[in-house]
Amino acid sequence: MSWPEVVALASLAGVLGFAAARPRGLPEIVAAGPAALLVLLTGAVSVPEGLAELRRLLPVVGFLVAILVLGHACDEEGLFTAIGDRLAGVRLSGRPDRLLATVFLVAALTTAVLSLDATVVLLTPVVLAASRRLRVRARPHALATAHLANSASLLLPVSNLTNLLALQATRLSFTGFTARMGLPWLAVVAVEYAVLTRWFRTDLRPRLLAPESTPATAPAPSPALAPVRPMPRLALAVLAAVLVGFMLAQPLGVAPGWVAAAGAGVLVARGVARGRLGARAVLAAANPGFAAFVLALGVVVAGVAHGGLAHLLTRLSPVGSSLPALAGWALLAAVLANLVNNLPATLLLVPAAAGAGPVAVLAVLLGVNIGPNMSYPGSLATLLWRRVVAHHGEPVPARQFHRIGAVTVPLSVAAGVLALWVSARVLGG
Repeated sequence: MSWPEVVALASLAGVLGFAAARPRGLPEIVAAGPAALLVLLTGAVSVPEGLAELRRLLPVVGFLVAILVLGHACDEEGLFTAIGDRLAGVRLSGRPDRLLATVFLVAALTTAVLSLDATVVLLTPVVLAASRRLRVRARPHALATAHLANSASLLLPVSNLTNLLALQATRLSFTGFTARMGLPWLAVVAVEYAVLTRWFRTDLRPRLLAPESTPATAPAPSPALAPVRPMPRLALAVLAAVLVGFMLAQPLGVAPGWVAAAGAGVLVARGVARGRLGARAVLAAANPGFAAFVLALGVVVAGVAHGGLAHLLTRLSPVGSSLPALAGWALLAAVLANLVNNLPATLLLVPAAAGAGPVAVLAVLLGVNIGPNMSYPGSLATLLWRRVVAHHGEPVPARQFHRIGAVTVPLSVAAGVLALWVSARVLGG
């Protein structure tokens, strides 16, 4: 292994370790920026190659920025507050099993439409608050948002950054991608629900929390008296229009980022006019530091891809797109996602899978999207979720997270692969 390859691998490990630990709360770009520069200076990636990688990633990062702003604008319109009111409705009072089913539905749709970041950052606190209002254990519902932020991001090309990175390699349209991933999405969500309801069967029995979990001086919550705020019609209309726009834009050569930006612009303009949004809030929602991190990470991964790791992955890659091959692609992707995070895993595996056809690329997405439910470092969204639940006083021990993931991930990957194979047989791959 050459010196530049060693530098690239060490840089990737350092960036991912920094992103997992985030010392002093520093943003990921603090490590990723210097690492990308080091990779360029050592020649692991030439400057023209680095610029080409940045140009390739810019549309994807542009979409990420737009969808983050769109999700924040929907939150300012009251969308997630209204969802929280419905999660804590009278019908669910004292019924954690019903609450979990509702959380699964809401989280799966939120992830699919607004991407996994909205589920982690905006929906998870709402779910925790609803659990407290209903006096039920929060952990099963919190874990549902974590798992579905990853595994329910299979449905649409815009549901996850990994999907967008792989979309061009699939050579599928927006609707073609969605049609082939619809059945795997349903299968994976069903498996997740079955495992979590079985795992937390004691906590999900219709009962109230133990008396000591509620302060003695605090009055008992009364969901029946809590006002249920109406769903914001404009936000729902904009989201519906954006979804339609995603389907229509690709045949016209319009990047999905422009569609998301248009929807975000409508809601931001309304928020500014009503005094709810300002430039600082919009900039914070756009998270430019994270966008820069993704670009820098792409340069670092390009350095790794030019080295021995890429050759090793090529030798390990399955051949073709038969059912065993699809299982091999998904398994390899899931393992790699837990070793190096799902974004680098996607960048490393998609070029190899593209040679085996679009269905092989979709199998890779099964692995990189479901696999992070096995361990915290598997995806940046999972790391962020861990900080969110800890901030709201509901931390989940790493041991429990990993134990549940060790059950859900293999079963979900197996169900997803079988469903994808069926979809490919029916729709073509």
